[in-house]
Amino acid sequence: MIIYGTALLAVCHLLGIFLGDVLGQALGVKTNVGGVGIAMLLLIFARLYMQKRDILPKLTELGVEYWGAMYIPVVVAMAAQQDMVAALRGGPVALLSAVATVAVCAGVIAAINRTERSEDEPLSVPRLHDNPLLTEAE
Repeated sequence: MIIYGTALLAVCHLLGIFLGDVLGQALGVKTNVGGVGIAMLLLIFARLYMQKRDILPKLTELGVEYWGAMYIPVVVAMAAQQDMVAALRGGPVALLSAVATVAVCAGVIAAINRTERSEDEPLSVPRLHDNPLLTEAE
């Protein structure tokens, strides 16, 4: 059921918040460090694990996909609450880490795109329509 996808998200979210708090305490800050990101990674790993073992029903997968898509606006809203002016005043580390993150993401995306299609695989001709009558007329 779709509700199981929501339950899986709730478990991942609670674990992510807990691990983010533990990480924050370990780093000496009194805040959650990456709890939402950790929760999203846990959700991805749980879904992949369940798919590999064939224990993820299709409706549950739909629930997980829905909440996985909803995480993006949640993360954006949480990031909007952070004080960027104070971060930039703290030193160039924030700016340097942002630029490095964008560069690493661009490199990873480029690497994934290069490995996605093999050299032996022929390029498919795009179909302009699905109408068999038009195909016969050509």
